[in-house]
Amino acid sequence: MRIIAGSRRGRVLEAPEGSATRPTADRVRQALFDMLFHAPWGGRDCVEGVRILDGFAGTGALGLEALSRGAAFCTFFEVDRAALGALRANLAGCRMREMAQVFAGSVLRPKRAVEACGLVFLDPPYGEGLPARALAALSGAGWIAPGALIVVETGREEAAPVENVEILAERVHGAARLWVWRAGGDAAE
Repeated sequence: MRIIAGSRRGRVLEAPEGSATRPTADRVRQALFDMLFHAPWGGRDCVEGVRILDGFAGTGALGLEALSRGAAFCTFFEVDRAALGALRANLAGCRMREMAQVFAGSVLRPKRAVEACGLVFLDPPYGEGLPARALAALSGAGWIAPGALIVVETGREEAAPVENVEILAERVHGAARLWVWRAGGDAAE
């Protein structure tokens, strides 16, 4: 696993042993960022200079990729100790600690945000219905800016993670399905 593009391109990322953490594959991250940068609703300004949130961060691959591609700052949420160790090692190895904040806690119970984020990544364990709960919690705590792009990875066979939103993009990559939409007035919607 490595960073695909940007200032830290090629940097190898650490991942914990075992199956508790499921990092987003390189090819899925490449496809996601290609979509973010080149879709009619996207563009470089949806990543460059933007505050990012990486919930269920694991190794931090999504947030680190965004930072490498010009994001201003990333807040990571992770609860697993082994994943936290890998995330912190990856931040140090990429020399990105000053561009990030790590919360060793659940994205389902976030602290109040100091500043809302314009791009939110959620890659929770599949099949547990966590995206809607996380988005409600993050929205309630002020983490999601109105108009923010929301990117959620689910299992291939899972239904849309939330209802009543206009899905901008939906793509299947192996066992993963990516969903992208823009937050509305109620930031999670």
